[in-house]
Amino acid sequence: MSSTSPATPAPGPTDEPVGEVVVDWYAGAARDLPWREPDTDPWAVLVSEVMLQQTPVARVEPVWREWLARWPTPTAMAAASPAEVIRAWGKLGYPRRALRLREAAVAITERHAGAVPAEVDDLEALPGIGTYTARAVSCFGHGRRQPVVDTNVRRVVARLVHGRAEAAPARAADLLDIAALAPADDERAVRFSVAVMELGALVCVAGRPRCAACPVRDRCAWRLAGSPAHDGPPRRVQRFAGTDRQVRGRLLDVLRAAHEPVEPDALVPAWEDAVQRSRCLDSLLVDGLVVQTEDGRFALPG
Repeated sequence: MSSTSPATPAPGPTDEPVGEVVVDWYAGAARDLPWREPDTDPWAVLVSEVMLQQTPVARVEPVWREWLARWPTPTAMAAASPAEVIRAWGKLGYPRRALRLREAAVAITERHAGAVPAEVDDLEALPGIGTYTARAVSCFGHGRRQPVVDTNVRRVVARLVHGRAEAAPARAADLLDIAALAPADDERAVRFSVAVMELGALVCVAGRPRCAACPVRDRCAWRLAGSPAHDGPPRRVQRFAGTDRQVRGRLLDVLRAAHEPVEPDALVPAWEDAVQRSRCLDSLLVDGLVVQTEDGRFALPG
């Protein structure tokens, strides 16, 4: 998610419960994102949640629109080949997500008659769907009251409730912490789940939070403690250039552009280092993102 400034200034101190304040703030500060429209169905929410994992909103939105136009239902995607979904995934990164999403679509079609289930247990039973995504789809797609905890939410709770500069590793108690802040009204609790996520994306950001714009700054344990510095090791910025991720992406680019299986030599220009290229090609084969034909050529699956 991006970290642009909120649309409205933060209100002053209030005795209103934290959850209610955050929901009211969200009404004026939320970004206009298509998967948040009132008529967005659970399948569109599921696609957005999978795409947004480790990928910025700006890159996701156009691909999300293209996918929903092409595959408006799980049944439509279930009928597509793995090669089609990998090509359509394009440059979003971590292309295994495309295969897992298609596998989930197949499971939804076979187990749930093509309708995305609403229960968290049913959602978690789908291929590639973890606890966060299951709760997000139940909450945002079906309007169920659910605590939804991502990195942004954990950071807000760490500062607001526990007085820490940054979130600790994920823990089971995170769900209880955020559930305790939610409004009593179910509809507003659903809004709170997305509102607190937005607060972490726009205001309570990593590094230098925008405390002056925070609607609950007067209740923030971290701010009231004098904003103590993060006491853990500094966060490492993950490089991309020269990594196996980059090599895998270049190899997939060659196969996406090909209309038939390619000879091994066609992959050589994608990356000069033969050892790294071979290692990455092997990993793509293991992940099911690439297949090798009987005559030794390579192609996208299906």
